[in-house]
Amino acid sequence: MVWKSKSPPQIEAKSSILSQLLPLLILLVIVAGGAFVGYQIYLSVNKIRDTTEKRMAKKNVVFTKDGLKVGVKHVEQEKYVDATQSWVVKAWNYGSAAPPAVKRK
Repeated sequence: MVWKSKSPPQIEAKSSILSQLLPLLILLVIVAGGAFVGYQIYLSVNKIRDTTEKRMAKKNVVFTKDGLKVGVKHVEQEKYVDATQSWVVKAWNYGSAAPPAVKRK
């Protein structure tokens, strides 16, 4: 008979459920590890940013949406005027003085 083959029928070996799920489990572990590392980096960056903002605020430097704003330290009006006036008075005195007399022997 021509249509009958003499070789035994082929039996497919069924793979186990574990061997089918193993690549998926490995992928999930890798993704979870990457997510954990990314989250730790995110936390570290936020902590560094907060401490930097506190340090800069002590020096009157503030980060805003518009950019960096540098504050001027508070100077009392009276002290500012006194310092300016003393500078002007010194400049006036040095500028209006008569040239030193030349002594002849």
